[in-house]
Formats: sequence, structure tokens, C-alpha cells
Amino acid sequence: MTKFYSSLTEVKGELQSGNTTVEKLVKGYLSRIEKYAHLNVFNEVFADEALTLAKAVDARIKEGTAGKLAGMVIGIKDNICYKGHKVTASSKILTGFTSIYSSTVVERLLAEDAIIIGRCNCDEFAMGASNESSYFGPVKNFADNTRVAGGSSGGSAVAVQADMCLAAIGTDTGGSVRQPAAFCGAIGLKPTYGRISRHGIIAYGSSFDQVGPITKSVEDAALLYSVMAGPDAYDSTLYQQPVEEVKVTPDSSKKRIAYLQEAISSPGVDEEVKTSLINAIEKLRAEGHTVEPIAFEYINYIVPTYYILATAEASSNLSRFDGVHYGYRSPNATDLVSTYKRSRSEGFGKEVKRRIMLGTFVLSSGYYDAYYAKAQKVRRLIQDKTKEILAEYDFLMVPTAPEPAYEIGKGEADPVKSYLADIFTVQASLAGVPAISLPAGNNSKGLPLGLQLLAKHFAEKELLNFSEYFLKL
Repeated sequence: MTKFYSSLTEVKGELQSGNTTVEKLVKGYLSRIEKYAHLNVFNEVFADEALTLAKAVDARIKEGTAGKLAGMVIGIKDNICYKGHKVTASSKILTGFTSIYSSTVVERLLAEDAIIIGRCNCDEFAMGASNESSYFGPVKNFADNTRVAGGSSGGSAVAVQADMCLAAIGTDTGGSVRQPAAFCGAIGLKPTYGRISRHGIIAYGSSFDQVGPITKSVEDAALLYSVMAGPDAYDSTLYQQPVEEVKVTPDSSKKRIAYLQEAISSPGVDEEVKTSLINAIEKLRAEGHTVEPIAFEYINYIVPTYYILATAEASSNLSRFDGVHYGYRSPNATDLVSTYKRSRSEGFGKEVKRRIMLGTFVLSSGYYDAYYAKAQKVRRLIQDKTKEILAEYDFLMVPTAPEPAYEIGKGEADPVKSYLADIFTVQASLAGVPAISLPAGNNSKGLPLGLQLLAKHFAEKELLNFSEYFLKL
């Protein structure tokens, strides 16, 4: 494959003209995966299966019976279940585990003739902002191999960045689709919580986790969102109204847009990140939009609130990985108690164990009210304040991350610094609102930057349409 495609529309044009076939596309992507294997993007590649599926899709295209995603080759994050395929969440503790069913999102993607080319590396159990906590090693940024890919969906982001597939599916708990998309110059969408089924997604934080696409075009993000979203009998937390298919149309109507003044005034934000935000503000104002600064009085509580709640949910969700039912079992175990202790100690990585212990602490007797219960109250304040802002403004604009992709190893040396990298993404997660990260050019070192837009609950259509317009400014 000598040509790289930026959207499914472009691919379909080539298919219809006879310039390529789905089988040729898959072979081209497989060649790219092999060429850039050192980036450590895929935990497993489904080469033979993808080629077989491609031939079947080519036949359906000729018959005129192909689905909406015919011609789209995608990667899925390694915490998304796919029947008959291994799924590890990039953890030793799920070594050898094969899923006995497919997640709802996989079923919906396959039903529309998407080709799944492999499962992408990620931070272990989606816990991380750099893709360095994976049992399989870090994913390297295509723009600079000494830099992180972002996390936790780093493999999914680099797969798109390095043209190893057209699009990829990740999960976003505190920014895990948006931040790696920003680090890799891609588009990353986190829908409203409750829009896309979590059935078949290995849980990290159940009140935060949301599936989202990473793409090169807003059009593809909208299409994948439309295919995956909607009610599902297996997930009772879903919004029950059918989801309207989003046909992207650039929305140039005059908007009211807020931006966090802390994003420009804070010394912790990289100067070139600030400049990219200021440039975007000036462009929007020049087009006649109202763009105003706001202060978010709870900004210092966003990250602590998220990490108290997310680690508490993680400590509960990960209790099922015990060395008894499936996955890794310590060969050194001698009885039931040592099976639990040794299997979990040996099977979980350092970052996962840190978060389990934090979560267990905040849920423990004597500390529950001081930490977990209080964090739930602060979460409601953050939700209400975000809702209040979005009632007055159409969108809230912030950088996706306070700095571009940093050097591999830097975050591991200071976990708190790594947690603070989520400062601009966890607000949307705590509030449950949709957010999208959009490419904002590169910095002076050639590293991608990203800007983020937040919208009202269930306003994905408006968010995507404005994003299409924004990228053309």
C-alpha cells in the first residue's frame, strides 16, 4: 500500500473505481504493521483472519450488500472482548485467556463489515497516561520513538498515526482516548457516558469507562460513533433513546465558546500548548464567534476527585482476577490463600497494584466518609458547575494535555506528575459529557498538539459538526 487514506469516504472512492480492493488494503496495513513492529503497537495481529474477512467483504461489495463500514480496517484496544480471541488488558494476570463472547461494540462493527486487524497495546487495565504500564512494554510515538504514545489507548492512537489501520477503537476513563489522540495528531472522541455499551469491555472505573473512536477524520469518528452507540440489553446504564446517525456537516453558525483561563495562566502548561490555544481563540473570534475566559473554581479538586473514585472502582472491579477462575495462576501457590496472594502479586503490574491499594484504602472502614463519600459530593459539584457553563456556552475549549508527548520513562519516575497530566481531560469524565480532541498542529520539535472541545450531554452531533468546521479554519 503506497497510498495512505484519511477517511472511509476516500477508501470507498478507490474501491468503487477499482483502484484497490479490501484485500489489498489489509495486505498494505499488514505490511506497515510489520515494518514498524518496533513501535510495539499490537499485542496480536489477526493477519489470516483479516485477509479472509477482506475477501468476503470484497464479494459483498460486488453484490451491493456490504455494510456501512466496508473498507474500514480497524484495531481494537486489548481490553475489548472478541469471541474466540485472546484479551489481556495488557496484563500478565490474563495470560492465555480467550474471550467466550464478543463485546457489543465488536458485534456492531463486524455487522457493518469492519475488518478488525488486531488488538492494540494499552496501559495495563487501562491504568495510565503514557502506555508505559503495559506488561508487553511501552508503545512508542511514531513522531519520535523516544516519546510516549499517551495512554491508556496508546496502541490504538499510534496504529492510526502510523497508518497501520484506518481507525482504532479505544476506551476513555479519564482521558484515555483523547490524550493519546492528541499526542499522536489524531482525532479522539469520548461520547456522553451511557451512549455506547460497556458490555464486553474489561472494567476499570465503571462510572467513567466509555468506548470511543480514534480516527483521522471527524467524518469517520461520527460514523463509528453512530454504529457503536445506542441501547443494549446487556448494559443497563445506557441511555435508552435510539441514537440518530450523525452525517457530518460543517457548522459555521456563530457560537458562544468558553475557555479555561487557567489553561493560559498556569505555569504548569507548556508554552507552545498555550500558544496553540491562544491561536485557536483568535481564529474563532476573527470568524465572529464569542470566545470568553471563565474560571473553574473546582479545578484543583478535579484530579484528586477522579483518582479517589476511579481507584475505588478499580479495587472492586479487579477483585475478580484471583488466579482461580481464569488467567495467570502462580506456580508457587500452595493453598487457596497463597493462590490469591501470589497470583495477584505476580500477575498485576506496579501501577495496577498502586491503584488497587489506593482504592482499597479510600473504601476502608474509617476512611470511606473522609475520602470516597466526600469525593462523590465533589463530583456532583463539578458536574453541576460544568452543566452550568455549558448552559451558557455551546462549547468549553481547553488543551487536551498540558504538554506534548514526553520522553519514555519520565512519567514513571514521578507518578503524581503523570496523574496531573489528566488535568484537562478528567472534567468531561467526571461530568459525563462528550468531548473530542482535535489536532492542533505540531510544536517546534515536530510533536503533535491537541485541543479539546466539551459539549452538553448527548450533543455529539453538534460537537462533531462544529469540529469539522473548526478543523477547516
